[in-house]
Amino acid sequence: MIPQYDLEKIKYGIDDGTWEKAISLYESGKVKNFQDTGFTYVANVYGTHPYEVIVSPKRYTDGNCTCYLGENDTLCKHMIAVAIYALKKGKSLTAEEKVQHNEIKFNGKIGKLTQDQLDLSKAEISGAMRYIKAYTGPSKIWFAYQDSLSEGCNRLASIFSSLPASNQTANLIVKTLLKLDSKLTTGGVDDSDGTVGGFIEEAVCLLIEFAKADPDCKKEFGAVKNQKTCFGWEDPLLKLL
Repeated sequence: MIPQYDLEKIKYGIDDGTWEKAISLYESGKVKNFQDTGFTYVANVYGTHPYEVIVSPKRYTDGNCTCYLGENDTLCKHMIAVAIYALKKGKSLTAEEKVQHNEIKFNGKIGKLTQDQLDLSKAEISGAMRYIKAYTGPSKIWFAYQDSLSEGCNRLASIFSSLPASNQTANLIVKTLLKLDSKLTTGGVDDSDGTVGGFIEEAVCLLIEFAKADPDCKKEFGAVKNQKTCFGWEDPLLKLL
């Protein structure tokens, strides 16, 4: 069966430690006896011990592994390695395929986006925001819900990191942060582990870098004046006004 996910889906959905370890297992040939049964992917992965691994073609998070984490219903590096094998069939990963882009980093560029670029960025942000939704399910889907929040924030991090510094892009980021804050305060998002809050703080640091590169960015920080935010993340921005 063709996987219903791709490398980007996996990279945005897991932490960097698990991703790097899974890449190491895959590239060192530790995934053996891979089979597509038509319903699942099965393989042996050789880590500390040989482990039996099953991964669903529908969701890379669904499956099982005989390692300690797998036996405790926790997504492990062995399952990710098998999911990668299902996608790449043993072929080498490119340098770009290995990179996650899950951290917010200022790329050092200054300037405005074209209208087409701006429209694309807005569309990508809207798509990422769909992963950051209200929690209404039973406790058994809690971890899947947290994974969704992480994926949404990781996708936003990638988008923000691609933006040049300007009052136009600063405005886009500030509006996104206010929407996230609304989701936290009145939108039913359960951020118990601080995933979304931590992301907002990182985005504020990016805005400060923007302001250093292009002082006109500070004009956009006025949008957070007199806003009742969930934890005062706007304070560093207001200090720059």
